[in-house]
Amino acid sequence: MNVRTAMLLSAGLGKRMRPLTDNCPKPLIEVGGRTLLDRVLDKIAAQGVERAIVNVHYLPEQITEHLKSRTDIQILISDEREQLLETGGGVINALMLLGEDPFFVINTDVTWATPGDTTFSDMAAAWKPDKMDALLLLARMENTAGFRGAGDFFLDDDGRLRRRGEAPSAPYVFAGTHITQANRLRDYRVEPFSANRYWNEFAERQRLFGTVMSPYWLHVGDPEGRDEANARLRELESSQ
Repeated sequence: MNVRTAMLLSAGLGKRMRPLTDNCPKPLIEVGGRTLLDRVLDKIAAQGVERAIVNVHYLPEQITEHLKSRTDIQILISDEREQLLETGGGVINALMLLGEDPFFVINTDVTWATPGDTTFSDMAAAWKPDKMDALLLLARMENTAGFRGAGDFFLDDDGRLRRRGEAPSAPYVFAGTHITQANRLRDYRVEPFSANRYWNEFAERQRLFGTVMSPYWLHVGDPEGRDEANARLRELESSQ
């Protein structure tokens, strides 16, 4: 299945990235010579996404002005200036813009480098709406940089996901992207909440699935993570 629409989560305050975000929204921090926001847009535009909905709250004018330079993909703004709605509420707020077909929801503080990358198109091909309410992109813990946690999920043989729960660690981390669609989300109100709320409900119905990415995954959540990502990108790109 082709997924033609994506929501890019770009509204956060970037507190963990300070002081880099004192005067710059986190999506406009540069990694590997490109802003985080452009690195996502580059990838999805090359892999068949035609329309991107970008939510804004912190320093919104900088983001909207920056996006005027993009002519390769249609961009719509979901305005959260009055209230930051978090990763779940922000999606609900944008449903009118996202439409009825499946869409990506993408964190803008992650990236990776692979020539001819097919991560998003492969993920779209793995989406099975008859049995899935959400499909999460996963990275193997040993294939990541910048992530400080103990892993998020276990992946069953049939692709269903289980939370780490009380286990000391789990082999997979959420890699910042999921696919879902509006008809799974209409019962949720526009209010601040995490996407974990609807993921947990999907999991209870045995309809939360995962797919594992191949590229080395870079989480750019703080200045140290930015420096790690720059170093890893130089290493990866010099070896290609």
